[in-house]
Amino acid sequence: MEELFDKTGYVPLADRMRPINLGEIAGQEHILGKTALLGKSIASGEIPSIILWGPPGSGKTTIAHVIAKSIDAHFFMMSAVLAGVKEVREIIDSAQKQRRVTGKKTILFVDEIHRFNKAQQDAFLPHIENGTIILIGATTENPSFEIISPLLSRAKVCVLNPLTPEHLKSIITSAANNRERGLGKMNLKIEADALSFMAEASDGDARRALNTLEIASNLSKKITNKIVETAIQKKALLYDKQGEEHYNIISAFIKSMRGSNPDAAVYWMARMLAAGEDPLFIARRMVIFASEDIGNADPQAIQVAISAMQAFDFVGMPEGWIPLAQCATYLATAPKSKASYNAYKLALEDVEKHGSLPTPKHIRNAPTGLMKEIGYGKGYNDPHKFGGNFIKQQYLPDELADKKYYLPTENGYEKHIFERLKQWR
Repeated sequence: MEELFDKTGYVPLADRMRPINLGEIAGQEHILGKTALLGKSIASGEIPSIILWGPPGSGKTTIAHVIAKSIDAHFFMMSAVLAGVKEVREIIDSAQKQRRVTGKKTILFVDEIHRFNKAQQDAFLPHIENGTIILIGATTENPSFEIISPLLSRAKVCVLNPLTPEHLKSIITSAANNRERGLGKMNLKIEADALSFMAEASDGDARRALNTLEIASNLSKKITNKIVETAIQKKALLYDKQGEEHYNIISAFIKSMRGSNPDAAVYWMARMLAAGEDPLFIARRMVIFASEDIGNADPQAIQVAISAMQAFDFVGMPEGWIPLAQCATYLATAPKSKASYNAYKLALEDVEKHGSLPTPKHIRNAPTGLMKEIGYGKGYNDPHKFGGNFIKQQYLPDELADKKYYLPTENGYEKHIFERLKQWR
């Protein structure tokens, strides 16, 4: 394999077909269009540091390359998995030299930037501030949780959309017909069903779609469903071309569990698995269901769902369906409650309505003398110092002092919570 890459100069189709200008990038018009913020920035040549947040294969690396080319900037690329502060400093030194000698801007693209720890992320701050680098970070994780606040304040977060099956069909067709960078010289014939199958099986990932096309093209010039199945080692889903049946069946699965019908739940699960659905997709839906529809009526349900997901990840197929089936029947027969789900929704309404209400002073922490002097923590009663580990006091902002968000049912274990809260309230 090493010889193949070194002596033939082989470049994967996904790399050859990487868009070279904004017009070739699919599915991200909301951030790259002429009237969009990033699109305007590229047109003006004044690019802010940005964090590109989106699923795999949605175009994060491509956008960084195109931006660098559009503004004629020096481009450095690094992976947060493999690099550290030492490599960052070397790139900063090079960027400073380039700036002095040529006056050109330097773009530093950091893939999987969420893998950098706080100290590593801190290393970027002064160099973004003084203009030495334009940082473009790529992440599949929510930046609010994974990127430090000082860095977020200096960078614009751009959210990328997952590519739709229609986008992927267009990308596949373009690669199949492109004679310079793609497979156009092979005169491929792709059946309509096979094109839809490749697009749907790629789960919004353009790289995966092009890799599948390349493997399929090596098997036959006439690409059918059977050829695609061989290429990706996955049976064609028994869903329609628009994916409607996919959503119909997952909806039937969820509603069967919600309706406490274990027979229907395992039937719809079997339908999905037989059609080649990703078992971890089913497992993730059950984890969500365990919290949303069961919640504290059976607090163990979330543990069963997580354990089933981990068990499948450990065992894999063909036996992995066993813990998934156990989980589905457990969830279907568990007592149900949406009280915790509804509590969050109600609380969020007040967050959006009232904004950032001040925290009551008596429940603020007071680590310094000054904070104590101005009343932080004054009047707080530690519940552990009272009978039953409870003392009534205000925990919500003044404007919401009497609000009740969590209204437990009397189903399952939640009945005990209902009684405790009734006494406390």
